[in-house]
Parts: sequence; C-alpha cells; structure tokens
Amino acid sequence: MFNYLTGQAIDDFISAALSEDVGDGDHSSLASIPADAVNRARLIVKGQGVIAGVELAGKILKLVDPKLSFEVFIKDGERVKHGDIAFVVQGNARIILTAERLILNCMQRMSGIATFTNELAGLIKHTKAKLLDTRKTTPNFRMMEKWAVVIGGGVNHRFGLFDMIILKDNHVDYAGGIRQAIDATQAYLEKTGKKLSIEIETRNLDEVKQVLERGGVNRIMLDNMNTLQLKEAVTLIGGRYETEASGGISTSNIVGVAETGVDYISVGALTHSVVSMDMSLKAY
Repeated sequence: MFNYLTGQAIDDFISAALSEDVGDGDHSSLASIPADAVNRARLIVKGQGVIAGVELAGKILKLVDPKLSFEVFIKDGERVKHGDIAFVVQGNARIILTAERLILNCMQRMSGIATFTNELAGLIKHTKAKLLDTRKTTPNFRMMEKWAVVIGGGVNHRFGLFDMIILKDNHVDYAGGIRQAIDATQAYLEKTGKKLSIEIETRNLDEVKQVLERGGVNRIMLDNMNTLQLKEAVTLIGGRYETEASGGISTSNIVGVAETGVDYISVGALTHSVVSMDMSLKAY
C-alpha cells in the first residue's frame, strides 16, 4: 500500500460513496427482492486493456457485508479482453445489487486509467524516464485514480498540495520572479520546519539558467518545451537536479520527449481524458 492508501481512507471513501448513492435505502432492491434471497453475480469485462479496481471491489463487498463470498479470477494489473470474468460474488442478493454500481463506477474508470497509463509507460520503457500523474483528478476520487496509475505501470507525483512544493508559473509571477520564489520558499521551510521537496516550473531556457544560478530546489520542471529545448535544458542542468517534462504530452510525442534524457514525464491526460473500460456485474 502507498501512504495515501490506508485502510481507514479506503473505508471512508466507500462509506461516503455508498451514502451518496443509497441515501435512506436501495428501494428498488428492498421492494422487489426477498430479504433472505441468496444469489451470485460475476464481473464481466466488455473491453480490453489492463484491469484495475478488483482489490477495491473486494473491499467494497467486505464493508457492505463481510459474509459475502468473493472469488477472484483476474487480479489488478493483468491484461483482459472482452468476455473475461474477473470475479464472482455470492451472498445476499439485495446487498450485491446495492454495491453493484459503486463497484462498476470505480472499476470502469480505474481500468481506463490503468490501460492508458500502461500504453504510455510501454512506449518509453526503453528510456530512463518515469511516467507521472498529476493533480488533474476527479474531486473525491483522486485516491483511486492515483492507485490506478500505479497499477498501470506509472508513478505517483505528489498526492496534493501538502506533501510537496511545486512553484508553478503563477507562483513565480506572483512572487516576482524565480529567485524571489525560491528565496521565499526556503525561508518558509526554515520557519515552519517542514521537510518538503521543492520543484519549480520553467517556461524557457532563460528561466532554467535562473534556477541554476539560484539553486535550492530538488527538481526542475520543463514546461511546454519542444524536444530541442528539452535536450538543451537537460544538458544545461547536467544531472544537478531531477528534470520533469510537462505540457502537451501525448502518444504521438512522448517517445521523443523521453529520449531527450529527462527523468520524469508528467501527463495530466492519464486521469482527466481517459475512456472508461466497459464492464457489467451480472446475475447467473
């Protein structure tokens, strides 16, 4: 588990999601299904790619009813195709139906993210570059989206605003420049005693040079630079700081970006522009 994937955090997410969906009761199931009915259902994949959210589905089912049986056939991170059966659940029919949509909503989106992440990570596996996610996530679903990125073969960037400092272009502009932003940040960390890594965004080679003159950071973000600029920036930095390429990264240009020698490539599209994988939970 990663530090954000605590048992309590997952349980809190499931409880909040169920509360949103169920309200004062799943009246469709309460009205039509006998209270003591016992049935089975299986998760049927209707797409192809990398599945994610199976472990989460098990946790959802355990939380709604620990007596439900849950048999897994395909684990998170495995490749799937149309018609595959990921798992079978058996137990109280009302409870299975109540949990059905939450399981599908989570797994469909997580699997879409894992699939796209796996595709991009595969394109750059011949380089040293690591694929990062961003904070461009769905509110209240970030934990699951970042979990899906890791399942797909990517690496998590900071989880939120609290666990790493990234001085973006607006921070730099509001602070009055590169040096002023880094000076103020170093003073803040010294005053508060916080131990946080510092990354700073640069928009051109002149800003890269300004960062190198000032120092005091851990990583330099190279934002919206073409491959020639990236290569020159990597050469200028010379391994003194970690490098991260960002902005406009897609399947068509990620290989060229990775081959410039950057350490990381961050891609917001991993979580904000994916197509969910179709799947169903069907009685049988």
